[in-house]
Amino acid sequence: MDYNLLSEEITRLVKIMERLRGENGCPWDRKQNYYSLKGYILEEAYEVVEALENEDIGHLKEELGDLLLQVIFESQIAKENKDFDLIEVIKNINKKLIKRHPHVFEDLKLKSAEEVKETWDKIKEDEKGNTIKGIDDYDKGQPSLNQAYEIQENAKEVGFDWDESISIIEKLEEELAEIKEAIKNNEKEEIKNEIGDIIFSAVNLSRFYNINPELAVFSTIIKFKKRFKFMEKEAEKNNIIFSELSLEEMEKYWKKAKLEFKEE
Repeated sequence: MDYNLLSEEITRLVKIMERLRGENGCPWDRKQNYYSLKGYILEEAYEVVEALENEDIGHLKEELGDLLLQVIFESQIAKENKDFDLIEVIKNINKKLIKRHPHVFEDLKLKSAEEVKETWDKIKEDEKGNTIKGIDDYDKGQPSLNQAYEIQENAKEVGFDWDESISIIEKLEEELAEIKEAIKNNEKEEIKNEIGDIIFSAVNLSRFYNINPELAVFSTIIKFKKRFKFMEKEAEKNNIIFSELSLEEMEKYWKKAKLEFKEE
């Protein structure tokens, strides 16, 4: 990598943002603040993940640029507010990476990725001065699935956890029975509560196997989109308007789409 060129391009990007936020810059960019950009940050992060799910490296390059822009944007706002600047952001992450990798930058010997993860978590906890997380010690700005995951991890630290996955599956079956009863009785509020319980139990199952539930659902969304687009194209090949098909006819196309993308 040409580090001189890297420095030039990062500097150029910062200057572009300074001009956009400047007195004669872009009205939309000038109007933004820390909080108005939250939705864009989430959107760009998810688009990075979507590019990875699709194994679209060209798209990944573009989306990483869009995500980097959000970092530059927030840092420029911080600089204008005299809170911090991009240099401090980079210095902070450099310091953190070095401190949390003593097996690379110091003499600590670690043999596996698992040991590295344990060391990272221990250093992170020491930095916070916390050895056991309380039930409220989680990032409340995350999507709900990730919040559920973290809450369950916090409960695990004090021993409140399942011993085996079959117990979680049995809990899911229990929740399904309860929602059937709520639907039978047309209890709207109870249906909402039971749906929440089912999702929360499903997160517990994903956590048991160290699977990020947010990514699991996102993968399913990508898979569904691929299959649905395939169905529409197949109908179009046969000069059929897909939306005019009966549910039974759509199901035939769905089964064909599942076969087409059976590896997923």
